[in-house]
Amino acid sequence: MRARSAITKTTAVIIIAIIIIAAIAGVWFYLATRPPVKKAKIAVLFDVGGRGDLSFNDMAWLGAERAMEDFGVDVTYLTPPSLADMKPLLEEYASSGEYDLLVLIGFLWTTPLNETADNFPDQKFALIDATTGVVRPNEVDILFREQECASLIGIAAAGMAHALGGDKVAACAGMDIPPLWKFHIGYLFGVKYYSLKTGNTTELLWVYTGTFTDPATGKQYTRGLLEQGAKVVYGLAGATHLGAFEAVKEWHEEKGELVFAIGQDASQEWIDPHHIPLSGAKRVDVAVYTAIKMVVEGTWKGGIITLGLKEGGVGIWDLDGVKWFAEQAQAAGRLSEDLTPDEVVNIVKSLRETYIKPAVWGLIHYVEDKVKNGEWAFKTPMTHDEYDQIISALEQATSLEDLNAALEVGSVS
Repeated sequence: MRARSAITKTTAVIIIAIIIIAAIAGVWFYLATRPPVKKAKIAVLFDVGGRGDLSFNDMAWLGAERAMEDFGVDVTYLTPPSLADMKPLLEEYASSGEYDLLVLIGFLWTTPLNETADNFPDQKFALIDATTGVVRPNEVDILFREQECASLIGIAAAGMAHALGGDKVAACAGMDIPPLWKFHIGYLFGVKYYSLKTGNTTELLWVYTGTFTDPATGKQYTRGLLEQGAKVVYGLAGATHLGAFEAVKEWHEEKGELVFAIGQDASQEWIDPHHIPLSGAKRVDVAVYTAIKMVVEGTWKGGIITLGLKEGGVGIWDLDGVKWFAEQAQAAGRLSEDLTPDEVVNIVKSLRETYIKPAVWGLIHYVEDKVKNGEWAFKTPMTHDEYDQIISALEQATSLEDLNAALEVGSVS
């Protein structure tokens, strides 16, 4: 009986081994003979500035590189030589049928896309930080909720102004257009929130320069803001507010009075870390990554998507971001020769610790949490009259409840 039992066990072991070997062989045969999985192919079309702008295009590249690492997609990059080349290049790429997604960076692509998208219904397009105003199944426009970012900056700016011994903050803005309306609403909300919570009344000086491409004009306007007593100037004018940075530095050198500037979109502290303690973030990298993820995961849906604090689309650049952009500036030969990326971070860290008090950070994090949790949502004005009404109400606010004029959802109390 024992011998028969041993034989039975041995037979069973042999049978199990045969089954396992057969299974392994079957899996190997399947893997060896199945067609290779097709990688998604993505083309990122920069605006005419291309890589190395240390702003939108570089952030777009960062988002695509992260998507390539996470999803294994193939990414091609292209910079159009001129505005006139944008539409022909877009038509060429769309007609090739080679790409699962064409990602277009910035508002300069709006007209070329509007004139192209309907002719290629099977081609997916993602337009970043702009909208064509047309809802198409093959087009997604990814925008940002700038109010959310600006509200945090407003609190920080007001806190810094009082730490510097003043009671005025300012903004050097570009053109009177809807994205800037949102920045204005959020910035004023943050300034007023700080004032009403702390009792330190703070005035906001806001100017439209009428341009995004003229540093000399930005410098001139900022000089005027500083002469009116502004201690902190928020740059919201693209290349124009590079002149604001120059004005702030020169004011300190000439008057012996320390004043600050605040950058926007990319981390701009590296330009002058002694006078730019922080920058608002508009995360083009997150937008590009989001668009690619929709294609890879099969969740594509045409229309408009907005990114805010909850999605990591806007905010204040942390020190890791400050260092990354300083490293890019150094690699491009644009970082001051007497600075290293680590030194930029250390200078900025020291300024933040000195001039943005813990209580101010507390207010910033409180508002941030309210927005992230969906308890507060800012209004997005659809007309200039609506924008003017919100700004007027905020300017006249004498209680926290009055700040509800800026909110679509929730209540400040």
